[in-house]
Amino acid sequence: MPESIFFRDNNAFTMFGWQHWAALIFFGLFGFGLIKISKKFPEKLQIKIGILMAFLLCGTLIIWTSIKIYLKGFHIKEDLPLHLCNFISILLPVFAYTRKMWMYEVLLFWILAGTTQAMITPDLVHGFPHYNYLKYWILHAGLVIFILYFTVVFQMRPTVRSIFKSFLALQVYFVGMLLVNSLLGSNYFFISEKPPHGSLLDYFGDWPYYIFVAELILFPYFFLIYLPFHLSAKRKLRRKKLI
Repeated sequence: MPESIFFRDNNAFTMFGWQHWAALIFFGLFGFGLIKISKKFPEKLQIKIGILMAFLLCGTLIIWTSIKIYLKGFHIKEDLPLHLCNFISILLPVFAYTRKMWMYEVLLFWILAGTTQAMITPDLVHGFPHYNYLKYWILHAGLVIFILYFTVVFQMRPTVRSIFKSFLALQVYFVGMLLVNSLLGSNYFFISEKPPHGSLLDYFGDWPYYIFVAELILFPYFFLIYLPFHLSAKRKLRRKKLI
């Protein structure tokens, strides 16, 4: 029986190659269209769409993990759902059902800071239609679409305090991954070494210096993500004063 094209190694992915740009453009257009259309729907349908997205993303991770186990390619040091984007996907159904503000505050900065960086510098080897490629883009692009969906459709907004909450939560996650890595000899959250296929961390020096540099720039980065929300709130306040 010939090996399925979904599982056959193809080594076809190149950073900023056509498959990279195709994924960014496709999911960008899909996310824009979904959010624009959903704004016109009744609230009950909007909630259902949010929940469906959450289970789709969480299910993508479960299916990917199941495939790894089936193909006997699952490695406890690499494939537990502990990398940041995988960990976030597990939390999505809880947030979609509850829409707790504190979860939104944490997830917004984690996704826009970490997941968007993963989309710019993907840790990928195999291209379309390999299952790793499909999982990577559905999950990472899906997370960005998901959090923007709740921001735009449900009018959820962060505050300055949200930056501190998200940063503190990330430090807790960081310490947790330090403990996991020390026990398993793994590299979750890329604490033990940088991603093998290139990332922004390559510009931050060797281990362990890149960790300290990343920590130093994280707070300004979170403030930069918050800036558009701050400016938008100021514009709305000016309009109210004029009225």
